[in-house]
Amino acid sequence: MSIFGNERRLFLDGEAETEHLGRELARVVMESGQGLTVFLEGDLGMGKTTLSRGVMRGLGHEGAVKSPTYTLVEPYEDLQPPAYHFDLYRLGDPEELEYMGIRDYFSVPSLCLIEWPERGEGVLPEPDLEIHFAPQGAGRSVIIRARSEQGAALLNQLEPTGPDH
Repeated sequence: MSIFGNERRLFLDGEAETEHLGRELARVVMESGQGLTVFLEGDLGMGKTTLSRGVMRGLGHEGAVKSPTYTLVEPYEDLQPPAYHFDLYRLGDPEELEYMGIRDYFSVPSLCLIEWPERGEGVLPEPDLEIHFAPQGAGRSVIIRARSEQGAALLNQLEPTGPDH
């Protein structure tokens, strides 16, 4: 892992490490007591939903975590903070987000994970963190960028790899 200002680059060897990163993200968000908006970027099959599963489990969710490809959003309102997992892959037009009341999800402190954020450009708020996934050998190259002061503070507290690294 290398740290360049408000950016971290790391390699995730598999699903377990990707889920661990999600749990770590959940930990720092819970400790901060604040909400967070996270853009998850990368091609299909790169680990965005696996990271989201780790986040939800890190927040205490025990059930299944699936990508809301057809519903656009999967709410986890019983968690602290309330969390929302968005998958905008099938979004036809960013204006559709206005019809579903997208701004309400960001009006209270919540954790919002957004897959395919570029499809909501112009309607979505700016992220606190961007996490970009790309293939690298048998694993994934991940770049985490802070886009706000809050994102930078949380990024500095993140321990993205397990105890064996």
